[in-house]
Amino acid sequence: MIKVSHEVPRCLLEDSKQFNDYDYCLPHLLDEDEEYKEFFYKCKEEGRYIIMDNSLHELGEAYNSDRLIHWIKELKPNEFIIPDVWESRDASVVNARQWSQINLPKGVEKVVVVQATTLHEAATCYQTYRDLGYQKIAFSYGASYYNDVVPHPNKDLGKALGRLSVISALFKTGVIHQNDRIHLLGCAVPQEFGWYKGYNCIESIDTSNPVMAALEGERYQSWGLDKKPKANMNDYYFMLGEEVNWELLTDNLTKFRYINDL
Repeated sequence: MIKVSHEVPRCLLEDSKQFNDYDYCLPHLLDEDEEYKEFFYKCKEEGRYIIMDNSLHELGEAYNSDRLIHWIKELKPNEFIIPDVWESRDASVVNARQWSQINLPKGVEKVVVVQATTLHEAATCYQTYRDLGYQKIAFSYGASYYNDVVPHPNKDLGKALGRLSVISALFKTGVIHQNDRIHLLGCAVPQEFGWYKGYNCIESIDTSNPVMAALEGERYQSWGLDKKPKANMNDYYFMLGEEVNWELLTDNLTKFRYINDL
């Protein structure tokens, strides 16, 4: 069973426990928002599964390593996505080598993210991570080279098809195996996840897509969407609960599961 988590504005944190299989933590917000921090302390006390990111997507670069280590020791998430560098295989591999030598609390698994500008770089990045001993590896949704792999006129569809094509190519050539463990970071269009049916290696996904679409007033079609919502969590994080269209949010969350057979 693939585990799914949707990032939500602060006002929906408690409600998200009803529809998220695990809780996805952004470490910079632990330092910035007391309510956010207390939510994750409570999740830990309740025994909920927590994946902690490094906040690259939100900040443009991974969060300060000293603060990352502080929060890993404090919160002890089940998984931690070590710092990667956007679209730089070499820099990300350097980080992976360094973090492979850092001892984290027992029970915290290190996860690495494939960064690349070509299919070949993706293959060598993935294989290097495996050689370093990493057991769980993630693929981001927004890499530019996905649009080179699948030059679709709709760039959002191209990115979704591109990530699928990259993972499929690595699977076909034996770089990825069915017993591997892969996390999919975000999505350009929500129906992408249903295209991985038969790939047993997909273990978990996270995306705010159905939430962001609802907050923008966009209702999922029966098959999904053909474009990515423009907003991100930075635009809606501090919104009030009464501003949420609950019917639309529930409908999008339900359709997300349905169209992806989750």
